[in-house]
Amino acid sequence: MRVPAAAPDALFDLAVNRAHVALRGLRPGDPSHALAEWHARTRFARRVPLEAVKAALSQKPDAPGEWHWAGGPEGGWVVGKAPFP
Repeated sequence: MRVPAAAPDALFDLAVNRAHVALRGLRPGDPSHALAEWHARTRFARRVPLEAVKAALSQKPDAPGEWHWAGGPEGGWVVGKAPFP
């Protein structure tokens, strides 16, 4: 069995930021189910595990304003818009 390569930091950031935007736009009753469906349809699915995306999303501050994830799997939420939507 082949283990998938780790995602580059920029791809991880993009996956988390797009998941955040998707959930914000959908405003689903069940975010976990909506996130799983979103993840299954994306090109990130093979390289960025859903559980890693969920873990990053769970760390988003409740503070107002625009936020984006930066720094790969070891990164965090940063105030402002993401450099890549």
